[in-house]
Amino acid sequence: MNKLILTLSLFFLTVLNLTAQNKEVIITGKVFEKATNMPLEYATVAFVNKAENKIVTGGITTETGDFSIPVPSGTYDITIEFIGFDKLTIPNQNLTANKNMGTIGLAENAQALDEVSIIAETTTVDIRLDKKIYNVGQDLTVSGGTVSDVLDNVPSVSVDVEGNVALRGNDNVTILINGKPSGLVGLNSTDALRQLPAESIERVEVITSPSARYDAQGTAGILNIILRRSKLQGFNGAVTTNIGYPKQAGISGNVNYRTGDVNIFNTTSYDYREVPGNSSSYTQYFNKRFDDEGNVILDNPDTFADEQNRYERIRKGISTNFGVEWYITDSASLTGAISYRNGDNESNTTNTLTQFDENGNFLSQANRFDPELEDDKVLQYSLNFMKDFDDSGHKLTMDFQYEDNSEDEFSKVLVEGQNTEKVATLEDQERILLQADYVLPIGENSQFELGYRGDFKNQDTDYTVELLNMNSNEFVVNDSLSNFLNYREYVNAAYTQFGSKFGKFSFLAGLRLENTRITVDQPTSGDFSKNDYTGLFPTLNLNFEMSEKENITLGYSRRIQRPRSWFINPFPSRSSVTSIFRGNPQLAPSYSGQYDVGYYRKFSDKVSLNASAYYQHATDVFSFISFDTGIPVTVNGQNFTIIERTPINLAEEDRYGFEFTVIYKPSKIWNINANFNYFQQSITGETPNGLSLDNTNNSWFARINNKYTLPGKIEWQTSLNYRGPSEDAQNKREGVFSTNMAFSKDLFKDKASIAFNISDLFNSRKRQSETFTGTFNSTSEFQWRERSFNLSFTYRFNQQKKRQERGGNSGGGDYDYEG
Repeated sequence: MNKLILTLSLFFLTVLNLTAQNKEVIITGKVFEKATNMPLEYATVAFVNKAENKIVTGGITTETGDFSIPVPSGTYDITIEFIGFDKLTIPNQNLTANKNMGTIGLAENAQALDEVSIIAETTTVDIRLDKKIYNVGQDLTVSGGTVSDVLDNVPSVSVDVEGNVALRGNDNVTILINGKPSGLVGLNSTDALRQLPAESIERVEVITSPSARYDAQGTAGILNIILRRSKLQGFNGAVTTNIGYPKQAGISGNVNYRTGDVNIFNTTSYDYREVPGNSSSYTQYFNKRFDDEGNVILDNPDTFADEQNRYERIRKGISTNFGVEWYITDSASLTGAISYRNGDNESNTTNTLTQFDENGNFLSQANRFDPELEDDKVLQYSLNFMKDFDDSGHKLTMDFQYEDNSEDEFSKVLVEGQNTEKVATLEDQERILLQADYVLPIGENSQFELGYRGDFKNQDTDYTVELLNMNSNEFVVNDSLSNFLNYREYVNAAYTQFGSKFGKFSFLAGLRLENTRITVDQPTSGDFSKNDYTGLFPTLNLNFEMSEKENITLGYSRRIQRPRSWFINPFPSRSSVTSIFRGNPQLAPSYSGQYDVGYYRKFSDKVSLNASAYYQHATDVFSFISFDTGIPVTVNGQNFTIIERTPINLAEEDRYGFEFTVIYKPSKIWNINANFNYFQQSITGETPNGLSLDNTNNSWFARINNKYTLPGKIEWQTSLNYRGPSEDAQNKREGVFSTNMAFSKDLFKDKASIAFNISDLFNSRKRQSETFTGTFNSTSEFQWRERSFNLSFTYRFNQQKKRQERGGNSGGGDYDYEG
């Protein structure tokens, strides 16, 4: 009997113990901001089982900062996190009964803003010692817009009317996505950037003096586009819808779900927009011809041509980025992601060509209609492994990325309503990227780094032109215009760099070795060529901190510009019957050395200044020349000659310039930032036929962004942009002025926002230019996109739009080894 009682007692004690271990207790508390005593809504509270190194459960705080979370009884470390604040850990809490943790204060940490993504009211321009960071969250004028619109508001960056991106006036810019080349930029980066939604971007980093860690491609520097991704506990996200005129509509959303050791994230968008544009040109043809001794051999009167184009474009497509991040341990993580973009575009061009004699009398008119369909697809897989060996920055990262990128274009040409020409361009690119970076801290103030990157690109282009045979009324492939191009570009690179800090002085010195192998194969013509070259690219970045609010930087880097595939394809492509573009297979890479001296000063909490002067010397620079081929073409019974445009290597180019960015905050409701850049470009060289292209060009651009909070908490933002006039040996371009304006209002306790913006308020974003040659003079005007209006609505769930401008670190004193 005693044994039975003892056995039953042990059984019930065990059951009670198990019940006690498995029962849930309610843990409550309140989280607030230490500096202001304001409650923190959406702070995450997690309960970590230390023995298993695993988050068991968690939750988020309410708008009053309170939390109430059921937790299985046990012993936990409790962690509290909020964007922009130091993480707080309360260790070894034995939770066997309901418990109130009381009030918990979090201290602000401005550096944490770079680690997570949220739709936030951070400072629009964040200036660091090694880069300028443009935070997209606060810019109202790009709401419902594209990446191209975002870049056009970034300091030091300009986007011309055709969408070409330039950094400090130099259009040889390398564009990265999350620090790596990406298929999301597309085969044609101009069109791709116009299709990616602005809401998918967290920030843009402008790197004018890249360290050895970065690819040496891009003589102007690097633009690194960082996509949104949250790491907050639980489920959170935001959805944005927009409509506009000319007809446009879209929806985009970013969501994140983190539980335990897994973080799942996705950004998806669909966009439809109609983009009307126009262009015109007036050309005078000099029809006299001279021999080498200057004697007249052909004395025909001059003729004049007036060419008008109307563009009706439709851009539509879907893009998505889905990924899973697995925290294997506290110090290691593995992230896999899939990106997909499908663009379905239409472009309808109406061309009217009118010819006049030397007295301005009408001779003829030809009407040409060119409808084009374009299908773009990108599929990209990426895998990232990161291992932190300790808390000092000792780490290893490895990346693998594969992408398949296709761009198919089909167009027809209708002359006077009759289909006379069909053109098909089929492009496909496969790209593999392998990368590894190792960082080893040495002591407290030094750091050693080395790494490898392999970038392997295969691109095929099938260009087919079919012309109508008037006799048989059938289309026949034109072998002199059609061609097939196989382009291979393999780049292997290794780098090492070392940085250290001695008192107020710090430096980062590096060396990068790159080997490039390019193969060009044209089966249609039998042409085959190889190019193999190796280069060393040293980098040096110096910094001297005169105080916490003032410093001076000096940077040097050697860069390379490789010719793109269409730069070296010798087969012609036609923009019209009288104008063609032809690549140059003899193009060599261009090398440059660039120097940058920077000065930063924070005068007060209201005013800061970042200024720099720069110089760049480049050899074998690419330049585009236009010339009269002398090849006749008949349009509607009238004779013209074909004008050809092609790139060549010029001898040398020198660029000098200076720029400054001023951030001024007169009050909490008023924020102004201004950027000014002046540069001089000096070119020395001549064309193959001996024509001198020596030229010195001075130009500048300026931008002012003004944001003010009106009564009723309505945000009003205005952006003024001016690109100054410029001139080279053959072309003279007028200045371009444009204005964007936007209004925004938060709704539903800051959980939603509505914004209205006008792009190109005065419809003045037009390129006006003149071209002078020995055989013709031409004046032209081009407007890629006309004035547009957009209305957008954003709703955030479990995600907060920050009410204050937290942090706003403008670079004073921070030292970052990452270049």
